[in-house]
Amino acid sequence: MKHDPSRAIFEMKQFGEFGDVNPSITDSATYTFLQAKTMADTFHGEAEGCFLYSRHWNPSNKYLADVLAAMEGTQEAWVTASGMAAITSAILQLCNAGDHIVSSVTTYGGTFAFMQNYLPKFNIKTTFVDITDLAAVRKAITPDTKLIYTESMTNPLLQISDIPALAAIANEYNVILMVDNTFTPMIIQPAALGAHVVVYSMTKFINGKNDCVAGAICGSREFISSLIDVNNGTAMLLGPALDPLRSSGILKNMHTLHIRMQQHSKNAMYLAVKMKEAGLKISYPGLPEHKGHEIMKSQMNPDFGFGGMLSIDMVTSERASRFMELMEMHDVGYLAVSLGYFKTLFSNSGKSTSSEVPQEVQHDMGLSEGLVRFSVGLDHDIEHTWNSIEKCLKMME
Repeated sequence: MKHDPSRAIFEMKQFGEFGDVNPSITDSATYTFLQAKTMADTFHGEAEGCFLYSRHWNPSNKYLADVLAAMEGTQEAWVTASGMAAITSAILQLCNAGDHIVSSVTTYGGTFAFMQNYLPKFNIKTTFVDITDLAAVRKAITPDTKLIYTESMTNPLLQISDIPALAAIANEYNVILMVDNTFTPMIIQPAALGAHVVVYSMTKFINGKNDCVAGAICGSREFISSLIDVNNGTAMLLGPALDPLRSSGILKNMHTLHIRMQQHSKNAMYLAVKMKEAGLKISYPGLPEHKGHEIMKSQMNPDFGFGGMLSIDMVTSERASRFMELMEMHDVGYLAVSLGYFKTLFSNSGKSTSSEVPQEVQHDMGLSEGLVRFSVGLDHDIEHTWNSIEKCLKMME
């Protein structure tokens, strides 16, 4: 690998104020100065290493942001109070009234709703396309297009975006390529593949414990500086600041991310093979028959596998519900939204995380009403987990 994201994290030298091996947690909303000029310079972003107010920056959030930038290979990063805060802040910073976005139709339901229902009040329009159809992406671009938006591995259909090809189109038309990499941290590095802005819901794999909500934006120094500009920075003025205590916890969890992604991927591959052998309609990018398999191989870090997300089609929502209820009863995991947890989570996407997408759009994009999305956990005995799933499947017969 040209860039090892785990090594980049471990090479960071961050200490607390008394030499603590864990950086100190900043428990202050505001910061004092010995000289008035230093405060004025800090307010205008001209005093390196000084902090003004925690909505703008605080040391705990800066520690985490620096590690994220190192992992992604970007110049800078900024952390937010949720994944949606990261997505919406970045989009609103880039787009003005009259601008146009080309987005993958297969995307997180909250993102879809933001683009489809909320942005039009600012006269920002979105054209949704099959992001794997590069001709359709190109055709959707207009003179007003400012942004191409996609997810590395799309939610919930697990399509794989061809990031280098999309970056080439974006550069050709002088537009920004923004990639949500929530499903595949360390596995795919969008910035290295040509993406201009990378966003995360750190709630998921990056934190890995489902004990907080957080997001991140990674990009150039110029873009991050514009985001937090005191006069017109979207993130500064809308105020989606991450709590420093939560930031400190995520920072520590990032040092096990490489191990967790490897185990998530190992377990998901095992279940995907077993589900395929059982005759289920399975979607997992690690299987050779997956439409995005070769594209993912060409742009992934092989050390971390194909990720922890898979889905099966139970045909109807009723069968999906019954199956998930049985799996919860037999300790496979939890019937719950979200992902990246150390236990397996499963949900019926069309009725949960993609419910904001209209039924007709779900149908057109190929989202079955019986699709069950799995976020495969860190089970030590994954064979035992499969035996429990198999027992549930037999009870469905």
